[in-house]
Amino acid sequence: MTNRAGSFLRNLSKLVPTSRTRRLGFSRPKIVHSNWNPRNLLFGDFDNRVQSSVRYLFQDALSGDNFQGIGPEIVHTVNRLLCPRRLSFDSKHSVSDNELKKINFRHEASNEDVLTKETKPSPVSLRKLSQECSSLSDVLDIFSEGPTFPSSNYFSAMWTVAKRMSEDQRRVEKQLMFNHPAFHQLCEHTLREAKIMHYDHVLFSLHAIVKLGIPQNTLLVQTLLRVAQERINECDEKCLSVLSAVLEAMKPCKNVDVLRAGLRLLVDQKVWKIERVFTLQAVIKCVGKDAPVGLKRKLEMKALRELDRFSDLNSQNMFEALAAMNHRSVILLNECSKTVIGNIHGCPVKVLITILQSCRDLQYRNLNLFKAIADYVATTIDIWKLKQVLFLLILFENLGYRHTDLMDLFMKKVIDDPGSLNMRSILSILHVYSSLNHFYKSQTPKFQEVMTSSLTGYLHHISSENLLNAVCSFCLMNHFPMALINPLLQKDVINELLVSDDTERNAHKLRILAACLKLDISCHMDIDLELLPPPSTPLYPHEKVTDALRSLLGEGCFSKNTQLPHNYCIDFEVRMDINRSQVLPFSSVVTSADIRRVAILCVPRSAYCLDLGHPKGFLAMKMRHLKIMGFHVILVPNWEVERLEMKDVVTFLKTKLYSTEAFFTAGVNLQSTC
Repeated sequence: MTNRAGSFLRNLSKLVPTSRTRRLGFSRPKIVHSNWNPRNLLFGDFDNRVQSSVRYLFQDALSGDNFQGIGPEIVHTVNRLLCPRRLSFDSKHSVSDNELKKINFRHEASNEDVLTKETKPSPVSLRKLSQECSSLSDVLDIFSEGPTFPSSNYFSAMWTVAKRMSEDQRRVEKQLMFNHPAFHQLCEHTLREAKIMHYDHVLFSLHAIVKLGIPQNTLLVQTLLRVAQERINECDEKCLSVLSAVLEAMKPCKNVDVLRAGLRLLVDQKVWKIERVFTLQAVIKCVGKDAPVGLKRKLEMKALRELDRFSDLNSQNMFEALAAMNHRSVILLNECSKTVIGNIHGCPVKVLITILQSCRDLQYRNLNLFKAIADYVATTIDIWKLKQVLFLLILFENLGYRHTDLMDLFMKKVIDDPGSLNMRSILSILHVYSSLNHFYKSQTPKFQEVMTSSLTGYLHHISSENLLNAVCSFCLMNHFPMALINPLLQKDVINELLVSDDTERNAHKLRILAACLKLDISCHMDIDLELLPPPSTPLYPHEKVTDALRSLLGEGCFSKNTQLPHNYCIDFEVRMDINRSQVLPFSSVVTSADIRRVAILCVPRSAYCLDLGHPKGFLAMKMRHLKIMGFHVILVPNWEVERLEMKDVVTFLKTKLYSTEAFFTAGVNLQSTC
């Protein structure tokens, strides 16, 4: 060996303390790392490096953790550095002087040149592994034949292969992976290489390992988490994106929480230097709902600055990112909504569902966005599965949005093919249509019959609570199938409902059923609910409406918070003559045939569908029952009254009280609510 090469290796050995050096042994003695590079040792000695301010964040978290290993074979001291395998000079592997002279040692030459051809495995890239292998076991077989550095390539290749599989196939392949004889050896190598791998390889390994289902409390996962903590100051923009994806896929634990805190500090420092929009959105999703408000504002401002560079996919992903951070940026959501509306055709169903879920979580209601999505689904409904449309309708119901065309088309499909629905789908359909108070001309009775017939087939399998929910939905729709109601009225079923975990909710729905049976079809419900009196309804003052009625009618001509049978309460009651031409004071003695009772209900925005022109199911049922009890019902929208002047409120009430039709005078901008 030349003096230059010998001096280089001797100096290299001095860089690594003897106590921290360990020879990496493989199952086959002739296999070594072919891509090992001594320059990586410069990044290995973390104990002697100058710690950054971000690094100090993890000092307390790195002590006292108890980890659980994957198995006894992989419990090794992780902080020992990997060293090159020494050249063998025994009789079997001796190298002649003439052969040594042919070796040209240069500073830029790879250390693969110092390995003998007999022990040198062929390098295997991640792309080649993922392309040539069709199963996780294939990757492990290649690893056992000749491992190469870094071992992260094998885990990343396995996850790439797994993504191409179906759920069932992936489940089987994961089990085969755990049982493969080379799996523990791969975990052992990853543990040994953790501190000398490039930082992005550490993160790629961790991401693939988590996605492959390796338990999070294992030594392998926790070690990689701690290495990621120690070296977080090496994180560039690419690593920032991968680290965000890793943390998003992991469950909370001590090391995950500490690493997420470090990521927040790092992002707070580097947010303005992030160049790629996808990286920015990955970081927004990762920082979490409990991130500092200042950091959320910074990320929002950064996203607003990058709006001109947003692609269609960026705009779609922004909804989910903001929902994950629990930050409702109306300006950002409005701009992204415009892009989604303009490119709605061809948008995958999963993306539409994610957008609506994010809008629900953020309480963001954009009528134009919802209408565009519903219009697109309605025009392409033939290519959609029934369950996909139903899931979108459920999300629309959560948002309070009623799209009549889509709901009409879906009702027709249900009538044409009721056999495609299971019990859960039937219950969801009933809830959506009853909650949004949707009816479709002559199709509604047929639809109700189909739903009743389909649900009756599940009568022997349905739980008492689900049966109660279904019957309550039918009651809101003014339909009373006795085939479902009679089993519900059995004493043992009633007792079961009243002793369940959700007793108050069940009792409330039973009272609704009793009121509907009595008022709608004059049927007495043989059940005693006196043991569970309804909770007292909070009394709202409605001061503005009270002052307007006092100014319009005078004292003694109206009453407040009138309690009625069947647990109904009205905000104001006014008594008028039969022609509704004059108001009668409560002190005057008149027969019931000569008066017309008027119920004034102050209703919140949530009692209406999103377009504010259609009452929801419970309000519609209350109005129906009040009319049966002889009341003329007037609805006063709270949100409109609050923004009106007193004179306009008086004009609105006067028009409602004295007119036979609901008209508004000029200058009063109110939605029609009757």
